[in-house]
Amino acid sequence: MQTVNMLTQLDRLNSIGVALSAERDNNRLLEIILLGAKELTNADGGTLYTVTEDAKLKFEIMRTMSLDIAMGGTTGKAILFPPLPIYLEDGKPNINMVAAYSVINAKTVNIADAYLTEGFDFSGTRKFDEKTGYRSKSFLTVPMKNHENEIIGVLQLINAIDPQTGQIITFSESHQHLVESLASQAAVALTNHNLIEGLKNLFESFIKLIADAIDEKSPYTGGHCQRVPELTMMLAEAAIKTNEGPLKNFTMTEKEVYELKIAAWLHDCGKVTTPEYVMDKATKLETIFDRIHLIDHRFELLKTQRENAYLRKALASARSGTNVNPLQLDHEISVIKRSLEEDKNFIRKMNIGSESMQPEDLQRIKDIANYEYLNDTGHTAKFLSEDEVYNLTIERGTLTPEERMVINNHIAVTISMLNALTYPKDLQRVPEYAGGHHERMDGKGYPKGLTRDQMSIPARMMGIADIFEALTSKDRPYKKAKTLSETLNILGKMRLDNHIDPDIFDLFIREKIYLAYAERFLEPAQIDAVDVASIPGYSAS
Repeated sequence: MQTVNMLTQLDRLNSIGVALSAERDNNRLLEIILLGAKELTNADGGTLYTVTEDAKLKFEIMRTMSLDIAMGGTTGKAILFPPLPIYLEDGKPNINMVAAYSVINAKTVNIADAYLTEGFDFSGTRKFDEKTGYRSKSFLTVPMKNHENEIIGVLQLINAIDPQTGQIITFSESHQHLVESLASQAAVALTNHNLIEGLKNLFESFIKLIADAIDEKSPYTGGHCQRVPELTMMLAEAAIKTNEGPLKNFTMTEKEVYELKIAAWLHDCGKVTTPEYVMDKATKLETIFDRIHLIDHRFELLKTQRENAYLRKALASARSGTNVNPLQLDHEISVIKRSLEEDKNFIRKMNIGSESMQPEDLQRIKDIANYEYLNDTGHTAKFLSEDEVYNLTIERGTLTPEERMVINNHIAVTISMLNALTYPKDLQRVPEYAGGHHERMDGKGYPKGLTRDQMSIPARMMGIADIFEALTSKDRPYKKAKTLSETLNILGKMRLDNHIDPDIFDLFIREKIYLAYAERFLEPAQIDAVDVASIPGYSAS
């Protein structure tokens, strides 16, 4: 019978070891350790401590079955007891406390009766017993030593119960060996868990460091790399939960959600190679500085030169005997200056950039370019250079086609950078998710010209998140931050234009994800009333 019982315990020890290897949640892992030890020894109570960096024993889990005490771990009930010092204030080892003694001496302590044992301070235990009516008797305290011979915790069990009589008994030698074996496995499992969590935290911190560096690189895109992941996760969560529409059967595991989160944080990592003078180009004429100021001075010079030319012409007429009317002369000079002032204001307006330019605006720029003036060398020159005309006639935004290619190249660089990394199995799709946010459903996007059918749903989510954040962002140099209604109207037109995914767009509107995002990240003035029925392309069904 004893042999059968031992085999059963060994089998249970093996099962607990397997569970320890598979568990990824730290609180659950600690609970498995303590509850497994209690089960193996039929102990009434137990405590699991971890060793802190400042050499103290922190209470992690407490269980006492007969008193219905369950604290720490997944219970949600905090353990308010202060950590136990392993060393006293004078630096001496705290050998009077059995848990600290076990750590200091790296040995198991098996006590038959705490009240009769000398050498340890059980005064706190006695006070607890007096308060609760409990009788703390047998103790088994086992240090948890990992594969690097470091003690990372202590497993302490209280009151072994005889399953036949229900009486408190001493922890047997076989129980001690079982718990020591469990403690060893548990220490390795905890160390591996902490190592994995540490590497994961380092990985995430490095990713966020890259995102922060990109946002810091340009004052005009600050926060973009942080806000896009937030919106992407909101879309993913809504898609997983929805019970209607084409996405009702869409699911993602916890690991897949994490994979998408990492991709969202890295979606613009290629911008580390994008020159600031292109990324930050606030106006059409901006290079290192905004050349509009040179043109302003040129206009003032041209005003003076035309006025002087007109005055010289009037003076020549007066010398030839022709009467000159001073009032008429002043009026005509004012007309010349006013016309040039209007031209100057027009050029300044065109320099700001817009979503479109009219043909007559393009022609007027070319006409102004043909004005002539005397440059600083005294030679006649065209008023605007070819490069200035080329930039001022940009029909949308502030970037020339060449500069647009430089900007667009960031996604190719992103894909190249991400493809160069070696990923664990659960992160294999990061390059695909991160690299698809500038593709279009009709295949007219970049860099690969993928169609909707060639893209995963998470990659399509990122496309909408990226566009919505850009439209509502208040820190872009070439546009004002748009309101919700303006943004959704533009998104609706993009949906009709087969630019963005229609199903995700409908989910975005139906679940009011736009509003939840706006309440967290937009200015109050941007959150205007939205008439869902008027949004182009939106289908509520």
